[in-house]
Amino acid sequence: MIDLKDKTVLVTGGTGSFGKRFVKRILLDKQVKSVIVFSRDELKQFEMQQNFNDSRLKFLLGDVRDYERLYRCCENVNYVVHAAAMKQVPASELNPTEAIKTNVNGAENVINACTERRVERVIALSSDKAANPANLYGATKLCSDKLFIFANNISSSVSTRFSVVRYGNVLGSRGSVVPFFLDQREYIPITDEKMTRFWITLGQGVEFVLDSMGSMNGGEIFIPKIPSLGMMDVASVVAPGLPIKIIGIRPGEKLHEVMITEDDARNTFEFDNHYRIYTSNAVLENKFFHNNTMKQVEQGFTYSSNNNPTWLTKEGFKDLLIQEDLIKNQLN
Repeated sequence: MIDLKDKTVLVTGGTGSFGKRFVKRILLDKQVKSVIVFSRDELKQFEMQQNFNDSRLKFLLGDVRDYERLYRCCENVNYVVHAAAMKQVPASELNPTEAIKTNVNGAENVINACTERRVERVIALSSDKAANPANLYGATKLCSDKLFIFANNISSSVSTRFSVVRYGNVLGSRGSVVPFFLDQREYIPITDEKMTRFWITLGQGVEFVLDSMGSMNGGEIFIPKIPSLGMMDVASVVAPGLPIKIIGIRPGEKLHEVMITEDDARNTFEFDNHYRIYTSNAVLENKFFHNNTMKQVEQGFTYSSNNNPTWLTKEGFKDLLIQEDLIKNQLN
């Protein structure tokens, strides 16, 4: 866990699902100096303000596409969590240049502003769709990941360090399949009966980001060990009374999600509860590899939602949904 004493933390995209949970979590630490929510939607900021009563929380309007605004807002900031992104796969396919402006150019702006302002640590949120991307959204996130990892080379003359967190489907986040399934009244559309996904709760995602920020050296991609579950089982838990209709895989959609590819395996190390992908240079120079709890994965290793050694049961998945208040009224 990272030490937040007397630190100022800025969260881009701070009014999103992750941002709200992250802000709530770190404000529990009475030693945090201040928390800045940086986002472009004034209504969402107003709505978020109604749920917090803490003088350490500040709201700043701005867009990651706007470097000058980012630069101003990063003054005296110690840590940055970059959660702002254009995340919807269909919207990115239909508006590719807009996705690139936010996810790629925005990432570069965050990197440059943080480097110039000498922010201590920056961690960017990625997605399983960035590994072997099959759609534009995944491609932009892969590009963003590469930018953040490479940024450690250009920031070597200052103290700023950059790393990435990559994980799977987040229960309860905006755009998650679970709320979509809950809204269905006639049938549940499933693209393929064999489809699987990784699953993580918002709370687990927040804690993993904090843990990763505390242990990062710069240049790593942190990947949590999280369970898989098939979409047929998801549907049967979320909407047990509705029939299932197989509609076929949509453009840019994968049958199974991947978080570590075979090509990345040569630079991947396993820890007790997560994996880390290092840069090739770090592996060749044997940097940071002094922890007895870590080991390099075997050649040919992949971490995919269908070959995952850890699986949720339907009952376990239901328990997570109840824990996140997603099905409390519907299925209890």
